[in-house]
Amino acid sequence: MNRSTPPIVLNLIIINILFFFAELLLGGSGGFVAELIANLTLFPIESGFFQPYQLISYMFLHAGFSHLLLNMFGLWMFGSLMENLWGPKRFLIFYVVCGLAAGIAQLLLGNGPAVGASGAIMGLLVAYGYTFPNTQLFVFPIPFPIKAKWAVIGILALDIFGGLSNSPADNIAHFAHLGGAVIGFIIVLYWNRTDRQRFY
Repeated sequence: MNRSTPPIVLNLIIINILFFFAELLLGGSGGFVAELIANLTLFPIESGFFQPYQLISYMFLHAGFSHLLLNMFGLWMFGSLMENLWGPKRFLIFYVVCGLAAGIAQLLLGNGPAVGASGAIMGLLVAYGYTFPNTQLFVFPIPFPIKAKWAVIGILALDIFGGLSNSPADNIAHFAHLGGAVIGFIIVLYWNRTDRQRFY
């Protein structure tokens, strides 16, 4: 299998980086552009600021460099493998649908505005864990490799706990993560059952 960075993943990373620099350079400058960037955040429906396009646009904004770096690393690491396996069209459909599902879950179950590609990437992580369950992964801070299937289960368990605990100090959109993960699992399970000859 080709391990180079495939075109959809590469372009998604570039777009996310461009959006991040636009946030840094223009987000605090005032005026129309700053307002436009602010309006790309996914706001709760009851806030009065929600617009349907935010279900797409929120995936390209990030709340800091570490947020961007972690998400883009996950997109590159897991997305590259899945795009090389599925092809660009199927990969893009999967990514967008997982991101939409994550946004809808945030609107229904979350309690605040949301930004970031984490929900779509959680869908990719679940797809990777389902497709390559016994691949060994290093997950910080665990000092030894664990199988992908256990890593995915552990990460999902942390999101379930974080979402249910509803700590005021926690600014992670746990339900968005879970929404992307659930839809990602449903899609990859369906594809596996209906297209076995092409599925890994």
